[in-house]
Amino acid sequence: MPNQSALPIDSLMPITHRPDTVFVRGEGAYLYDGLGNRYLDWVQGWAVNCLGHSPAVIAKALARQASTLINPSPAFYSEPALELANLLTGASCFDHVFFGSSGAEANEGAIKLARKWGQLHKNGAFEIITFRNGFHGRTLATMSLSGKPGWDRIFAPQVPGFPKADLNDLDQVRALIGSNTVAVMLEPIQGEAGVIPADVAFLQGLRALCDEHNLLLIVDEVQTGCGRTGTMFAYQQYDVEPDIMTLGKGIGGGVPLSALLAKKSVSCFAPGDQGGTFCGNPLCCAAGVAAVESLLADGFLDRTRSIGAMLAAGLESLSRELSLGEVRGRGLLLALELGADVAPRAVEVAREQGLLINAPRPHCLRFMPALNTTADEVREGLANLRNVLKFCGLGAL
Repeated sequence: MPNQSALPIDSLMPITHRPDTVFVRGEGAYLYDGLGNRYLDWVQGWAVNCLGHSPAVIAKALARQASTLINPSPAFYSEPALELANLLTGASCFDHVFFGSSGAEANEGAIKLARKWGQLHKNGAFEIITFRNGFHGRTLATMSLSGKPGWDRIFAPQVPGFPKADLNDLDQVRALIGSNTVAVMLEPIQGEAGVIPADVAFLQGLRALCDEHNLLLIVDEVQTGCGRTGTMFAYQQYDVEPDIMTLGKGIGGGVPLSALLAKKSVSCFAPGDQGGTFCGNPLCCAAGVAAVESLLADGFLDRTRSIGAMLAAGLESLSRELSLGEVRGRGLLLALELGADVAPRAVEVAREQGLLINAPRPHCLRFMPALNTTADEVREGLANLRNVLKFCGLGAL
């Protein structure tokens, strides 16, 4: 298919394999390309568009704020930043918030905060135990923090100080703890690994280990936070309280926004330690307020859990019918094991058939619909997915 836009595409760095499709409009669960084709979007910007494409509540908040105050500099207070910070602390176990523009920036902040705490309270301890197949961002430090295969070689040498364990193996974590250890950091569900959840007993065991050794427990909820797993934050399903949490993606409802949250007992940045030109700007924070208020509205997350259960049941039915594999995840962050390395092909076929899905691994598909998607949209997507998988030869006798 030729380039759909009248504009040349060569000026954009080829940092990913983009299809020729050029999207020009989004509305709710759907995207529309330059030829007028409609696509049911189960990627939603990699779980960014928590309320779907161009939701009225976000558009109105942005328009209102853009005509009032966009960026006075992070050296001053603004009402949207204060309002959003109070919404987040009121909905969580944390006391302080720092706003950034991306999940990687929030995770960089978590690294720095943990190391500063280690300087003050752990004789300069700086190592943060993380997990193989984890994903925390694309800066040099967050790539080093991540356990994605091959990332230790792309921009070598890595930033030191991030020993790795296997998720759900408490003994491996225990064996890595030493005098330089300051924290343990993990995603409650490893999204890029194929939607692999941490076991409840494991996360509770990490909390106990951290308490035993005077370590910080950090949860990266860039993908799992803001209602994605059916509760406002995924850690709330584990009956633990982390010391530090990071948010991104859904917090802005589509605009660049992230957050680093910490309990007061570990919030030890001094003035000048942390900052950024766009940190806490009123424009993005106004969108964040609109998004978070929508998520916290009565009944919203109840409906998200109900729709998530419906999608999971539909995927499990497909798996039984076509002799596929496991359905994993929580809420509206789900994955389906295919039993063969055909996921990239399924993504291409699905796009051709008007369904946008993601393949985090060659053998599995990931689904991240808008949190306010409807039962009819789920039924439409499942019917389309069934045809796609059969077209790819799955379930054939």
